[in-house]
Formats: sequence, C-alpha cells, structure tokens
Amino acid sequence: MKRARHARIVATLGPASRSPGTVKALAQAGVDVFRLNFSHGSHEDHAAALKAVRGAEMALKRPLGVLADLQGPKLRLGRFRDVEIDVKPGHRMRLDLDPAPGDETRVQMPHPEIFKALREGMLLLLDDGRVRLRVGKRSDDWADVTVESGSKLSDRKGVAVPEAVIPVSALTPKDREDLAFALRIGVDWVALSFVQKAEDMAELKRLVNGKAACLAKIEKPQALNDLEAILDYSDGVMVARGDLGVELDPEEVPVAQKAIIRAARHRGVPVIVATQMLESMTGAPAPTRAEASDVANAVYEGADALMLSAETASGDYPVEAVTIMNRIMERVERDPVWPSLMDAEHAGMDDIDADALVAAARKAGEAQSTACIVVFTTLGGTARRMARERPLHTVLALTPNPDTARRLALVWGLEPRLGRQPDSLEQVTDDAVNGAMDYGLAQPGQRILILAGTPFGAPGAANLLRLAHAPSKAKRARKT
Repeated sequence: MKRARHARIVATLGPASRSPGTVKALAQAGVDVFRLNFSHGSHEDHAAALKAVRGAEMALKRPLGVLADLQGPKLRLGRFRDVEIDVKPGHRMRLDLDPAPGDETRVQMPHPEIFKALREGMLLLLDDGRVRLRVGKRSDDWADVTVESGSKLSDRKGVAVPEAVIPVSALTPKDREDLAFALRIGVDWVALSFVQKAEDMAELKRLVNGKAACLAKIEKPQALNDLEAILDYSDGVMVARGDLGVELDPEEVPVAQKAIIRAARHRGVPVIVATQMLESMTGAPAPTRAEASDVANAVYEGADALMLSAETASGDYPVEAVTIMNRIMERVERDPVWPSLMDAEHAGMDDIDADALVAAARKAGEAQSTACIVVFTTLGGTARRMARERPLHTVLALTPNPDTARRLALVWGLEPRLGRQPDSLEQVTDDAVNGAMDYGLAQPGQRILILAGTPFGAPGAANLLRLAHAPSKAKRARKT
C-alpha cells in the first residue's frame, strides 16, 4: 500500500479510535504515524493502542510509526473557595504560595519558580489567554496583579508566562515514568512538550539513548529564540499551534509556523504542523472551508506531516477526518504550482560529498523517464537527506532495520520498506529494481535511480549513485 502524496498524516488515538478495527481503517484512509497522547489515558490504554497499530502494520504490509507525546509541565492556579470568581478589567488581587482556598482578593499559584522569574510589568495569561493579568509589586513568594481582560476565573486554570523563561525541567516526574513505559513498549518517536531551550532536548536525548527518535514541540515563545540550538538536538519538530497561540498574538502564529518549517526544512528535520487542522470535524462530517485552506497551506509550505488531535482521538468522525485531509493533500500536490514551490528552496551542503550526490540524484530524477528513486539506508540518514531535497518522484527507502522504517514513516515523500542488507552492487541493483516494481513505483522500461553507500551496511554518507532500468516481465521471470 503506497501513498499518492508526499506529505504525511499523524493521527491521535483515543477513546474514539484506539480499537484495532478503527486503527486499521485509519491507516487505510491515510494515517502514516499514530500519536499516543500521554496527557490522557492510562498506560494500559496506550499499550493496547500500540498493539493495534502493529496489527494494522502487519495486515497492510506498510511500516507505521508510533509517536509518544509527553504531557510536560502544567502550571496551574490553586483552588477557589466558591470554585469560580468574577474578574473584570481593573480588578486587583494577589497570587501567592498559600494553599488555602482563594477568593476575589487572592489565590494560590503553587509554583515558586514562576514568582522568581516574574518582574514588574510582565504579562500573565490564565485559562488559555481568556484572562490577562499585569504584574505589579512582587517578591519570591507572591505577586500583586491587575486584570487587563477577562470575566470569570475558576479552579486549576493554566498559567502561561510568555515574557519569561521559567526555570523548570520540561520533564516532570510523570513524564519520566511515561517515557520509561513508552520506550519499554517500543514507540518510534518521543515528543517533548513545552520545550524552552536546547538543554531540554539534550536531556530527553540522553534519557532516550537512541531507543526512539526525539521530537521538540515548539509551543513557547522562548523556544523560537533558541530554535536553531533546539534543532541541533532534535530528530523532528512540531509546530504546536494550540499552546503557541496562547502566548503569541494571533497574527504572530502563522509567521512563527513558516519560520519553524523553513528552519526544519533547511536542516532536513521532519516538521509536523499540528492543532485545530480540522477542528470542526470533532462533531461535523465535513470541515469548514477555512480549515481546508489551512491544511492546504501547510502542504504548500512543504511541511513533512500534518496532525489531527481531537478530530481522531475523541471526535465523531475520525476516519472521515483522515479521509478529507488525505484528499486535500492529494489535490494540492496535483496543483501545477506545487512543484515549483517545492523546488524553490534547497538547503546548503553540510557533508559536501553526500549532499552533492543527493542533489545530483534529485536533479537526475527530474527526467520524465525516471520512475522513482531507491535509497538504501541503515539508520535513515541518507533517506532524510534525499527527502530534504523535496524530489517530486517517490523515494523508496529500503532498510533492514524495522525501527528505521517506522521512524521514516513521518518523513516527506518517503515510502519506507523492509529489505535485506545487500552485500554487493549486483544485490543493490536487483533489490532496487524488484522493490520498485513490486511496490508499483516503476513499470518495465522505466528508469530507476539508486542511492546507496559503500561499504554496504555501514551507517554513514551515501557515496554511490547508479542508474538502472526496470526489466520486462519476461526478462524478470528468466532472471528469477
């Protein structure tokens, strides 16, 4: 089963979708990577969902990735005596560390690290930005604030501090337990929430220790200031527009999205655009026209993947949401303008020899007689380099490593498949030609470009580019 598009789909599993039958239907509709959201559900729920994904993978004979999304630190207010209070612009109150139930004059904010980071005049956002507070006098254990906008405030609402880096680890004790479990059951990707700085990703990479690929969720303004350093430690990145949109002004979010995509594409780091892509489909069988345009724009920008959250996790139409996203993606990629947009930007060369070979493969692939590009890869590096060039032909990524195949399911334009580790140039050619024909990527007489590295099986830079032609069925049968 191959895709008729280059961009990929990530779908969140939840109560509406984690049954084996629904997981298989979602994969058939177009899902390439399944997200396990550790902000919700039990470990047993996630283990069952992963088992369902592996079952669908076997049935469809296509590698499917699994992404574990860690919850990250949640900064929240304490409780109110009457559960909810009225707040109006100009209302003054105090935030402190006292655990006693709050009222109109004060309430607990049980995070001393926030008080230490606050400065007079800073902005605080509560309840996803519905209540805005301006900081007045403060100390290390309290702050007087004035309401700038809002109407009501209730228990345990979230707190965001867009103008400060909060000195907390992006990995909470819960996250560490969830991470250990996720690695134990064999997820392919781990996403870290509320990344603020490169050190957050460095800590995750150390804990994961190569057992999964690591993805940074960009949902804090501070992360934008340290984006290049964060990408140094990231195997992938997500534009998490929900929380990012809380701390940024609305007009800044699309600009940030484009900047993140551009930086990730330049690095060859897979980038996911997430949150509210088809939000209305949580309760409706069709999206709004604005949502369809939002999906299309992310594809035009060259994002590797688009993600569905509540649409598939708890919505009424999970399969329909994937189906319509798949249709929008395919339609965009049929637009005569789309190829020129993919060709408009190419990264510089980090490894001169390997990058030059990959760029040559992309250029050679533009010939009409070329059917596809076949890349032999052990750990995925060569395949990701090829995807960074955004070739318009499908790239068949052959690897002997199931973990590599599943991680590459997230990457733009790649059709990852398991194959043997070749030990000769003849095997490379035979496996490339047979794979391209078996998976419907080439017809007899068409040209196939082969990218590999020698010595065969040694991870590292590609150093071999070869041209082959798909044989006729008669010749193929005689050789077999």
